[in-house]
This record gives sequence, C-alpha cells and structure tokens, in this order.
Amino acid sequence: MGWLWWLGAVLVLVVIEMITVDFIFLMLSGGALAGMIAHLLGGELWVQFLAFSVAAVILLFAARPPLKAWMQRHTPVTLTNAEALVGRPATVLHEVSRGGGRVKLAGEVWSARTDSDATFAEGTELFVHHIDGAIAVVGQFPAQPKEHPHA
Repeated sequence: MGWLWWLGAVLVLVVIEMITVDFIFLMLSGGALAGMIAHLLGGELWVQFLAFSVAAVILLFAARPPLKAWMQRHTPVTLTNAEALVGRPATVLHEVSRGGGRVKLAGEVWSARTDSDATFAEGTELFVHHIDGAIAVVGQFPAQPKEHPHA
C-alpha cells in the first residue's frame, strides 16, 4: 500500500512541474518514482527514502542542466509589456521634444520624449527607440538600406 503514497507524490510533483516548468519538481518526481520502485522491491522505509534522495540529487545535477539548456534553446522569445512596444510606430498627439510630449502608441496615449534636440509636430509618425519607465523615447525611423540593382 506504501507504493500508492509514492505514486501520489510522483503525480503531485508532476502537476507542480507543469505549473512551474523549471525541471526541479520533475527531478523530485523521478526521485519519488525511485522510492516507489524501492518499496515494490521490498525495501524498508529508510531504503525508500535513500533511493528517493539519491535519485533526486542525481537527476537535479545530471539531467536538469541539459534539459533546461535544451528548453531555453527551443523556446521562442516573446516580448511582453513595454519590451513589445520598442520598434513600433507612434503618432504624435502633442508636440514631442526633449522636454516631453504625447504620442499614440499601440492604441494608448503615452508620454514621450526624444533623445535629440529635434521637435516633432502633431501628426508625425515616429519610431519607438526604447521605453524609459512610463515614457516612450521616440525619434525618426531608422534609415532603410537601399537595394542595389542586380547586374
């Protein structure tokens, strides 16, 4: 009957892993699986906990780093919040200069400023260079490289 406790631990740890996705709880669930196997082979409670501990430590230090590296290589980077606004166009609502102004960016009104001494009039389309706190730092669109005709 003790193997059911180990199986329950495996399942709970796998569910927690699905929420965290950090491979720590998955390695612990592997240790719980080893504890269950030790129980099924007739090991005493201390043997089961020893199997759990040894398997979990080995998995944490041997399997987790390559798994985590693989996951990071194969997971696309998704920009969120302010990072997702960098590189987008913004329309000037109130004149923008180094001292400030307002732009419409992604459907919202943002405080804005420039890094240069240029001043941009209402209605001008600008490029968001970066976000500084709650202020969009804007300027001219980057120059597009000219296409060379193929000979």
